Amino acid sequence: MKILVLNSGSSSLKYQVIDMQTEEMLAKGYFERIGQPNSFLTHKVKGEQHKFEHPAKNHEQAIAFVLNRLTNEHYGVIESLDELGGIGHRVVHGGEKFSDAVIITNEVVEEIKKCSDLAPLHNPACILGIEACRKIVPNMKMVAVFDTAFHQTIAKEKYMYPIPYKYYKKYGIRKYGFHGTSHQYVSHRVAEILGRNINELKIVNCHLGQGCSVCAIKEGKSVETSMGLTPLGGIPMGTRSGDLDPSILTYLMQKEKLSADDMNFVLNKESGVYGISGVSVDFRDIETEALSGDQYANLALDVFHYLTASYIAKCAVAMGGIDVLTFTAGVGEKGPISRKAICEQLEFLGVNIDEEKNRMRGEEAELSTADSKVKIYTIPTNEELMIARETLKLVK
Repeated sequence: MKILVLNSGSSSLKYQVIDMQTEEMLAKGYFERIGQPNSFLTHKVKGEQHKFEHPAKNHEQAIAFVLNRLTNEHYGVIESLDELGGIGHRVVHGGEKFSDAVIITNEVVEEIKKCSDLAPLHNPACILGIEACRKIVPNMKMVAVFDTAFHQTIAKEKYMYPIPYKYYKKYGIRKYGFHGTSHQYVSHRVAEILGRNINELKIVNCHLGQGCSVCAIKEGKSVETSMGLTPLGGIPMGTRSGDLDPSILTYLMQKEKLSADDMNFVLNKESGVYGISGVSVDFRDIETEALSGDQYANLALDVFHYLTASYIAKCAVAMGGIDVLTFTAGVGEKGPISRKAICEQLEFLGVNIDEEKNRMRGEEAELSTADSKVKIYTIPTNEELMIARETLKLVK
């Protein structure tokens, strides 16, 4: 059976087709600038990359064009849409309603809409993708796979915020956590590599990229994570602030005469390592400037490394120890400078990184020294495969 995985953004669409018999990725692509006259699709198949400039006014037109490419004689991987067993949609926020993937129904769509206030940049885009597919392939089975679902095992004392309880009851304000499919995939994969039962392991996974989160996984279940009510919380990211003293917000709003929307923009788009460094949202650019002696680039990296290491230690507390430390996503997989700087601050926990092994970029590899009490690995994440697996379980 073949599964199509869709990840809809507000003006973009990422996709993969996966053969679930072999779990081989057959095709992948990225449709950019949807709704603009210069929209285009980058489609990769059989080791070749093709670019198609195609005007797509909305997600329905973009998805229709993608399906046309997938069944095309020259660029396709299926003869007809009948070969697809289902479509898996990545949905960022499922609130407390969804603790697992679900078959998409009218009721499910309505519940996803209710969570849009908690993920205004993500959930409305997910709905656009779902509703477009329902129009184009109305008889296709579709599954919603939630970033938040994996974290529904976190205990209440760890997800409650110390604010009046009435706001939790009224608005659902609590820690939800994100990157769940990535944390789930990496934790299971590293257990496979170690030849260990995941139920016997205490794993901390660091998903470090433009968005960053740290997750404590004990016996295969999330027990603590850094992101909170929204994907803004936790450790610093490319442009996102992570956790702050809450009074900073009200102080700046008063001093700078900022509205709530203004403040939201500052925290989401002008903060993080970019906000401190003033260099770039790309960690590689910041590292280059830091190596040349730029004090603000160095400071941005120091803050990022310290706060990431601090959250790893917090995760160890949540589990009563740590057996494995994994790194994934762009910086986690390809950032030896950050991996080393983070691990060096965790030597008191028995984390010892091998400098020679740490030169590796973008591959599955062990990075720990022979005498390290904690195993260290890089594991390239595969959220699409995780979504496809969840979709397969339900459509079968």
